[in-house]
Amino acid sequence: MSDNGARPTGDAAPALRLRGLHYDYPDGSTGLRGVDLDIERGELVAVLGPNGAGKSTLMRLLNGLIRGDGAIDVFGERLTDETVRSIRSRVGLLFSNPDDQLFSPTVIDDVAYGPLHQGLDADEVLARSRAALAEVGMAAYEDRTPHRLSLGEKKRVAIATVLSMRPDILVLDEPTSALAPAARHELIELLRALPQTQIIATHDMAMARDLASRVVVLSDGRVVGDGPTEVVLGDRELLREHDLEPALHGQAGAQRDSA
Repeated sequence: MSDNGARPTGDAAPALRLRGLHYDYPDGSTGLRGVDLDIERGELVAVLGPNGAGKSTLMRLLNGLIRGDGAIDVFGERLTDETVRSIRSRVGLLFSNPDDQLFSPTVIDDVAYGPLHQGLDADEVLARSRAALAEVGMAAYEDRTPHRLSLGEKKRVAIATVLSMRPDILVLDEPTSALAPAARHELIELLRALPQTQIIATHDMAMARDLASRVVVLSDGRVVGDGPTEVVLGDRELLREHDLEPALHGQAGAQRDSA
């Protein structure tokens, strides 16, 4: 397979194709060690793994927030210095902490930030922003101050900041972390209703069981498990070997810091 950046853009191309993805941290330690993955259009994939497995690193690589070695193709287009801006418009990244994503005086200002910097006119920016807030059930909050919202409300607004850019792929890092049970359930139902391809890094085993059609297990920067959710989560030996607890029916899921 050539790495010259030329890729077909037809229906045969998966939503994401990763080949030989490798990343070293500034201190010289290794985050990812040659990850190969295909994510098909419309899939909802949970990425599980112990702390330090490389999950958050992988999420940040997928839209070029950080850059490593290897190849990332988005709908057949290679992620390069020349294409990173267009790919970021197609791959929306949600951080684990919504305070990293919300910084404006009002909710509507935060949600409008992305489309505004896409060069859209003011009417289109406002229409997109209000539509995104309505999609996450936060239409009545556009004039509120983000830092005064609850954590669950902040996470919904943070998702709206991504949806306002009309991405084809959602990349979510620990979306249910630290949420109360009711807010967690509401967020899972919101994600279930969204049409985009989704890749979700999580420690929440119950969410992976209830929401994802496929589970990928990362450990020490490598893919050590990949398959249908019921198969992977049913492999107790695999889960135990990589410090993951099987999800029990009705279990709230572990809420730990992202890797």
